[in-house]
Amino acid sequence: MTDGVTIGQAAAFAGVTVKAVRHYHKHGLIDEPRRDSSGYRRYGSADLLRLVQIRTLAAAGVPLAEIGAVLDADPDRFAAAVVDVERRLNDRIDELIARRDMLRRLATGDRALLPDSVLAKLDKVAADLGFTPDDVAMAREGLVLVRALVPEGFDDYVAKVERALDEPRYLSLVKRLWRAAEWEPDDPRVDELATAMADHFVAHPDLLPVPDGLRARTDATIRYGLLAQHGDEQKPAWVRLRALFEARLRSAGIDIGVFTHRAGLGRTRG
Repeated sequence: MTDGVTIGQAAAFAGVTVKAVRHYHKHGLIDEPRRDSSGYRRYGSADLLRLVQIRTLAAAGVPLAEIGAVLDADPDRFAAAVVDVERRLNDRIDELIARRDMLRRLATGDRALLPDSVLAKLDKVAADLGFTPDDVAMAREGLVLVRALVPEGFDDYVAKVERALDEPRYLSLVKRLWRAAEWEPDDPRVDELATAMADHFVAHPDLLPVPDGLRARTDATIRYGLLAQHGDEQKPAWVRLRALFEARLRSAGIDIGVFTHRAGLGRTRG
């Protein structure tokens, strides 16, 4: 009987594929065995043991690039390497758990894209203002865009909106703003509301919730456009309202070239 077994038999005995065995050879994890008189490579018991060890370490999460050094290490280095692999596996497990939790949150919509503290604030404002589910969804989308486009200014943005909503006059304007979503663009109330909103911010320019960092960006105009125009196709009255509002602020000397607020928590159009 010929000594050793073929690559196919060795792979089957070790619980790997022939392709995997060849891959191990390519990366120097196991030496290619001798050939028999017929030209076939023959794998002995030592080769089979090495294949099992490689398979086991790979299944445990040891990168192939590190397996050779681990197998050839002395007992102390081997133990240290195993501890290091365990640490990395634990980190990976934590990452996978976080991803699983994110997927579960995504089942509820885009709420997973915002911090819980911000969602709680939005829910409170929505309840106070009598938002419909569609209003809440649109407000949440606005916050997601602000966080994505101006991440360094997101917390500042939310804080400014909160301060603005503490003012009764402003709260009244916000309520009118959301009712305006159902108006026709040429409704005279659009012009009246734009004037009232502009007058409020001219008197309280510090409450203009412009995210920190947006003005300093070289592509601020592009980012502003993405924020300002989100959802305009659904609310045509808001398109005219924004144009009138911005024009009135500019005429009052307030630079709103990168104004990013829709006068209410989560809205991103001025």
